Amino acid sequence: MEIINFFSEHFNIYLILVAAISLIIGSFLNVVIYRLPRMLIDEWNKECREYLGLKTNPKDVEQLNLYVPFSHCTHCKKTLKPWHNIPVISYLVLAGKCAYCRAPISLRYPIVELICCISSVYIAWHFGITFQTIAGLLFTWIVIILTFIDLDYQLLPDNLTLLLVWLGLFFSIFSIFTNSHNAILGAITGYIIFALTQWLFLLLTGKVGMGQGDYKFLAGLGAYLGWQQLPVIILLASVIGIIFGVTHMAIKREFKSIPLPFGPYLALAGWISLTWGNEIVSLYIHKFII
Repeated sequence: MEIINFFSEHFNIYLILVAAISLIIGSFLNVVIYRLPRMLIDEWNKECREYLGLKTNPKDVEQLNLYVPFSHCTHCKKTLKPWHNIPVISYLVLAGKCAYCRAPISLRYPIVELICCISSVYIAWHFGITFQTIAGLLFTWIVIILTFIDLDYQLLPDNLTLLLVWLGLFFSIFSIFTNSHNAILGAITGYIIFALTQWLFLLLTGKVGMGQGDYKFLAGLGAYLGWQQLPVIILLASVIGIIFGVTHMAIKREFKSIPLPFGPYLALAGWISLTWGNEIVSLYIHKFII
């Protein structure tokens, strides 16, 4: 209670602490974004080889998880020192290059750290010192990971989408963002909406327009925020997707049909609904219904 009272009286210190922690978390998110897909691909390859009765050479399998090997340069493979891993600052000090081999480091790393920091501080400011902040931060970190993995691989791992579903259902017990009734309906409705959409699209065009990861992602958003937010999320994601899709085609000058990941649009729409969804719904009701 004394800590809560202290942060309530010194709210700026609270936000600074959240910023510092979220930068460190952002660094870990980079690890998950880079390693989790590779871990899944290695696991799928192993399962396929076992099913086909093929032997796997241990030397061909990368020993990789979220903890080992320690952070290292992907070019020279040398383990990084702790001072090489200070979020954002190390990137700037090293001028975006490895401290050992001077190979360029992707700008992605500080971008993810900054996105994590800015969005986390906003969540802390918006919800204050509440359980909603804790739930909102977990939500934010998960959708950041999903966004960048989907951009890289057009993959939304079950490890994360289903985690979003279960966390949403758990928090609904305590009515953090919605109650259990709305959360359960949200999870079911979110999955069915995209499953039916894909079924109709396949029936009409003979093409697969959406992956099952998108079904589970929308189910997770519905479980976290309640079924009432699903129309807002779908509308926002569609509008954002159209804007980015048209912009991408204009820049690349590619006007033929190309597959684009829908996860990032769902993530951004879900995050907007998390922070402003109730206000958007209320505004719509007062403007167009009442």
